[in-house]
Amino acid sequence: MIVADRKSIEEILGMVEDCKKVLVVGCKGCVTVCNTGGLKEVEILASTMKIARKKAGNELEIDERVLERQCDTEYVAQLGEEVNEYDAVVSMACGVGPQFLSEMYKEQTIYPGVNTTFFGGATQHGVWEERCAGCGTCGIHYFGGLCPVARCAKSLLHGPCGGSAGGICEVNKDTECIWDSIVRKKMEAGQLEDLMGVKGLKDWQTARDGGPRRSIRDELVQGNI
Repeated sequence: MIVADRKSIEEILGMVEDCKKVLVVGCKGCVTVCNTGGLKEVEILASTMKIARKKAGNELEIDERVLERQCDTEYVAQLGEEVNEYDAVVSMACGVGPQFLSEMYKEQTIYPGVNTTFFGGATQHGVWEERCAGCGTCGIHYFGGLCPVARCAKSLLHGPCGGSAGGICEVNKDTECIWDSIVRKKMEAGQLEDLMGVKGLKDWQTARDGGPRRSIRDELVQGNI
């Protein structure tokens, strides 16, 4: 899933400091799962903003909405003309959400309420870790199902850098060396020889460096049979 962290209340208040009426829009997708932009978080943010503005002697009217997804125009369209009733909209979705809102409601000001961080999952309650870099050509089967692109600080694909110690990355002492984990897993499975062969260079044309990407499923495109 996409993992995100809410922006500071100070930053969000700064965005809407000249507004009198604001709509905060949450998302039931990834940001709900990582406790950042779901119904509960929207309610907390709205209440916090109201209290802060009232304390500053500049009261703010805030309404709350939570969409099924903000990465789908079908759900974004549900806001309809209601959007025009506000001075601004604060999106609590990942970075895709405020862009979809901005594209559909061209005359409205849309502010991001969260910072999108990475693709990952929960390793324990309240802790999420990166697992995927979305590089477009997945090759984790070469590495025991573990991803060195996302989980190695240097994205090394041909073995460890030699700077780690005791299974810990030299760049971040709170992070395991993923190559240590890859080698150990292969050794335990009796498959260490899988790492010995020479592999070709990775095709990075599918990664983000080539510009914005698009995925098309012809059988799902409206109008196709």
